[in-house]
Amino acid sequence: MTQYTRKQVLDEAKKLASMLANTEEIEQFKQAEAKINESEKVQSLITKIKALQKQAVNLQAYEKTEALEKVEKELDRMQNELDAIPVVEEFKDTQVVVNDVLQLITGTIARSVTKDIIESTGGDVLAGETGSKLKNKKPTCCQS
Repeated sequence: MTQYTRKQVLDEAKKLASMLANTEEIEQFKQAEAKINESEKVQSLITKIKALQKQAVNLQAYEKTEALEKVEKELDRMQNELDAIPVVEEFKDTQVVVNDVLQLITGTIARSVTKDIIESTGGDVLAGETGSKLKNKKPTCCQS
């Protein structure tokens, strides 16, 4: 079995990241982000939301609960308005897809590493136990 240095593994990870950056899912994400950045309506709402969020933090710090409730209601209204804009919906959808792809990749890597460890130690993949665990396992029944 070949052994790799941490640097070699990280170099391969960078290659994988570069491959990912050039997938259809990432390209769709970049296009959706560009649309959001180009939309004056979206940018205006984001600016207003950020200002209201700062105001809410200040009101909360000074325990101005009535005013805070009004600001939070306005924040909710604006957030709903923002979420209803088609380019924002598209952007959020592409974020979910990209996240799913990244989770699939990390899960695949984790499962593969675990399987390789189990197999290389003579363990039982189906039981999820390494060879050293199997060797040290105590009998489960009736032996004295």
